[in-house]
Amino acid sequence: MEIDLRKLRYFVALAEERHFGRAAERLFIAQPVLSRQIHQLELELGVTLIDRGERQFSLTAAGSQLALDAPQLLAASEAAFRALHRAARGARTLKIGFAAGLSTAPALRIFEAREPAVTTELRQIEWQEQASVLLEGRVDVAFVRLPISERGLVLVPLLREPRLAMLPVDHPLAKEERISVLQLADDAVIRHVDASPAWEAFSTVDPRPDGRRPRPGPFVRNVAEKLEQIAAGRAIAFSPASTAASYVHPGVVLVPVTDIPPAEVAIAYRDTANLALISTFVEAALTAVPAAEQATPGAA
Repeated sequence: MEIDLRKLRYFVALAEERHFGRAAERLFIAQPVLSRQIHQLELELGVTLIDRGERQFSLTAAGSQLALDAPQLLAASEAAFRALHRAARGARTLKIGFAAGLSTAPALRIFEAREPAVTTELRQIEWQEQASVLLEGRVDVAFVRLPISERGLVLVPLLREPRLAMLPVDHPLAKEERISVLQLADDAVIRHVDASPAWEAFSTVDPRPDGRRPRPGPFVRNVAEKLEQIAAGRAIAFSPASTAASYVHPGVVLVPVTDIPPAEVAIAYRDTANLALISTFVEAALTAVPAAEQATPGAA
């Protein structure tokens, strides 16, 4: 069976928006065009994807399954396209991603000593793209912050590190040596644009140990925006120690939190990736992590 990837992208947009008008606007096409494309996709697949009502629609069982599988299919096609062009150029290149606060330098030194003919490229990635940059082939391997729930990735546990509360300098608890998360029950917490539900829940400590939900604060797109919001006294946040050490703001103080789980870091790559270079880099990354900081096997 042949699947038109353009129609599949249209369906994914519709499944995510759950509204023909919004999906058409997102795709920069007219709504009748989108409707025809979805109908043609149904004919090509031989199944009904949506139940059309007078004012709204719902996904059928087949539509729900396709909505689950289609993003991975599209990401795989994009990754294959990128790999094809890299092969055509004849270059041996490893593209490495890293989340904010995570250093690639120790692993990079070991890897380049073992593979001196390989060109390496670095790219910092934000929380909302940790999985997509790998699944779409924009990077080959990446240092990521867990949790990641997207399918199609291999996660190799790398290290664990404590998390700190990021507070404005005039916060009542700013001068404490350590605090409990329960002491921050009344503080609004920074939220993260386009983060996965699992990642957002972990980052905001939702729920708290006593079952309470955090009070929602402003949304941010990166660490710099987070620091500005905290310094302005609009919310607090929780940060892995490495991120806190890498980003300093005069209006933000860091206080250890005694009763929240540590942050976990993993090396991630596509489960369909060519492991010739990736396995060497993963070994280099594991070698570079001090034994005291390493995550236990299976932590991812």
